[in-house]
Amino acid sequence: MAAVPNLSAASDDAFRDLLNPAFRERCVACHGAAGKPSGGVNLAALESHVDLDADPELVRDLVNALDSGLMPPRGAPPLPGEQREELVAELRRVLHRAARSLEAYPRTPIRRMNRFQYNNAVQDLFELKVDVFALPERMLRDYDYFHPGTGKMPAQLKAGSRPLGKSQLIDRRLAGVAPFPQDLRAEHGFDNRGDHLTLSPLLLESFLKLSRSIVESEDFNSLTVGVWDRLFLPPTEAGEIEPAVRESLRGFLTRAFRRTVSDDLLARYTDHATARIVDGASYAEGMKAAVSAALASPRFLYLYEHGGLGRERVDDFELASRLSFFLWGGLPDRQLLHLAADRKLGDDQVLAAQVDRMLDDVRLKRFCDSFAPQWLQLERIVSSVPDPDRYPDFYFAKFRMSMHMMMEPLLLFETVLVEDRSILELIDPDFSYRSEALASWYRDGTRPAKVPPTAVPFKRVALADRREGGVITNAAVMTMTSNPVRTQPVTRGAWLASVIFNDPPDPPPASVPPLPEDGDESVDPDQTLRERFEAHRSDPGCAGCHAKIDPLGFALEHFGPTGVWRDQYANGREVDSSGVLFGRHEFTDVVEFKDAVLAEKERFARAFAAHLLSFALGREVAVTDEPAIDRIVRATAAEDFPLRAMIRQVVLSEPFRTKYNPEQRPAKPRRQAAH
Repeated sequence: MAAVPNLSAASDDAFRDLLNPAFRERCVACHGAAGKPSGGVNLAALESHVDLDADPELVRDLVNALDSGLMPPRGAPPLPGEQREELVAELRRVLHRAARSLEAYPRTPIRRMNRFQYNNAVQDLFELKVDVFALPERMLRDYDYFHPGTGKMPAQLKAGSRPLGKSQLIDRRLAGVAPFPQDLRAEHGFDNRGDHLTLSPLLLESFLKLSRSIVESEDFNSLTVGVWDRLFLPPTEAGEIEPAVRESLRGFLTRAFRRTVSDDLLARYTDHATARIVDGASYAEGMKAAVSAALASPRFLYLYEHGGLGRERVDDFELASRLSFFLWGGLPDRQLLHLAADRKLGDDQVLAAQVDRMLDDVRLKRFCDSFAPQWLQLERIVSSVPDPDRYPDFYFAKFRMSMHMMMEPLLLFETVLVEDRSILELIDPDFSYRSEALASWYRDGTRPAKVPPTAVPFKRVALADRREGGVITNAAVMTMTSNPVRTQPVTRGAWLASVIFNDPPDPPPASVPPLPEDGDESVDPDQTLRERFEAHRSDPGCAGCHAKIDPLGFALEHFGPTGVWRDQYANGREVDSSGVLFGRHEFTDVVEFKDAVLAEKERFARAFAAHLLSFALGREVAVTDEPAIDRIVRATAAEDFPLRAMIRQVVLSEPFRTKYNPEQRPAKPRRQAAH
């Protein structure tokens, strides 16, 4: 018990000697002034470390503002580097202490499967050799190149782009089965967020129809269904219908519902199938009635967790589901379920070994198909339409160059994952994958006369120029963050802040006018884009966000609206991509900008870990997740954050293995502000 007073005394000392003097000297003029404090933050009201501990969200905001160089604001004397580091380090200690004092992580909400997960789960359940329905959201088609167990991606491969190419139209799938509507990605998040996956009466009705259409499809047969003989063939001896139905359904329902089924539940499904057979239906028809009912059951459609009130470890079956939907986007396999039934999966060594096994399985492609494009927000390129008069080679036949562009960062992500490379290579790799058309596009913005429409050959190439490659400096991101005629530095900066640093800016005020475009009489044709923005961001209400995102966006200004390098604007003025990252890393070009990002590698690793954790849990990360995120980063820092190791640490983390069922909705932490 003696440690608590000592800790309290140390906290009091740190607040009195370090934090409070800095707040009083450098912050309260704005964040504590009479009237309405800036940002609603009243630091003058903080009287001791107890006040800080009571508001961990405020502490997190202070850490982010100081560590990113946003505070003190431009025009105010900067904090000396050593003082800034001391303040950030102490505030991080406060944040961890405050987060640990909270009893609960945010509740991982009950959530239904999204469309991608539903397709995968049905495939897993029936060992189906075809898709259930078309999935244009699966952006990168694998033409038998993805074999993660080898630990190596091939030097040459063929890939297809589903949303923009014919390849998704020729996938084998069940005839007569129509998909339910696509579940959209949450803003700054993923499409598996429980608070976004609603179930309307209309959608519920569509699930009932969908479950019947699957088993009644003409393509649902012994040739496509791997479990056909075990599930739909009648017993060889007469008079054993009911026991055969029960035993077949026991294994089926255990997989469908991701836990051992009770005798009562098994009896209901057995009676349903048996009654149909007794009434004259064939054995296969009776079984189809039962399995289609299971496909429409909330036990199949929803991921939810059992247990009482308060915070506790997930049980082994729940852990198996969290793990399989994280890495495979579908059902736990028999090995996971057997370990869960034996209550062995929760053991650290067993769990880590299962992660390694799953990372070597071909079903890992589902993680790549889901996490990577959503993290990079690549769906935005589908609606990118550069001006055809200015960029005629962007369009060919019924396709666009963006079909090739989007595959480059996705193939890079898959390579970093399969070959267990550092996530820093996502920023600055020495290789890339290029099709002939994409290589030509990077050279001069043209394409070959003939471009493959479906299976596109890609080659792994060494990059001699650090301006190229990575998830930042690729044509897909450059194109989707531009409008049809010009680059959009604010859009690019917001993308970088959200994706690379997990610090999305607030939406702009409705009163902010759009930037005047070329041809507008108010536009000086001799101005650069940077000069045009100076007037646009002079509004004090906009200055804070622009100070954060403009240096990021203008760092990429040498890349034109379709990702082709340029040294000058059309008016002959030189492009200026210089800036300062986080108030302390000056850069003059995009290579130096990459160096600045890598100098902040722990910040990038924390952001990436937060994205992974959010995707794994189907919810936003919260202040109570901060200690776990820091532990993930610390555990992988020595080897520069290998991607597989980061995934393993996410699974071993406390939030991933913990559930919380509150007695009532928790109150939002109180923000210190004037009232």
